[in-house]
Amino acid sequence: MSLERAIRAKIAGKRDPQQEKEAQEWIETVLGEKFPSGVLFEDHIKDGQVLCKLMNKLAPGSCPKINTSGGQFKMMENINAFLKAMTAYGVPDVDLFQTVDLWEKKDIAQVTTALFALGRQTYKHAEWPGPYLGPKPADECKREFTEEQLRAGESIIGLQAGSNKGATQAGQNIGASRKILLGK
Repeated sequence: MSLERAIRAKIAGKRDPQQEKEAQEWIETVLGEKFPSGVLFEDHIKDGQVLCKLMNKLAPGSCPKINTSGGQFKMMENINAFLKAMTAYGVPDVDLFQTVDLWEKKDIAQVTTALFALGRQTYKHAEWPGPYLGPKPADECKREFTEEQLRAGESIIGLQAGSNKGATQAGQNIGASRKILLGK
């Protein structure tokens, strides 16, 4: 097996059909239109048109120009416009995918991950009435401590200081030398 084939098999192994189905159903619900039957998830979103429409539903005007014809570079422009709009919407760079991941179907799992990141981001936009994709992100739980509480914490000896309920490292002979015997 060639290295390239092994890499492709590993990437394909990351795909989760259930997550792809959830992402597809979310896109269909947001857009109000079903994917054509018999067409694979990645084939339907490959040209970026559906993704740009999705972004325009979430944030109107975020993908102002959607190319519907003009060859592969025009379609890849759609994907780039979608990625740029996702970043503007608040999706972290680490959750994005590369254009070739979708266009050349190199890493559809990462595309699905990006769609879930977009779905999570919709929770943070109060103007979006739903539906959402994925679990709701945790809310910040900021704590305030008084000066007295902070001072009380300084007098506590942490376990990193070397005490652990009487356990010690006595008898471990960490510094004991090894005797090396050379045979004649």
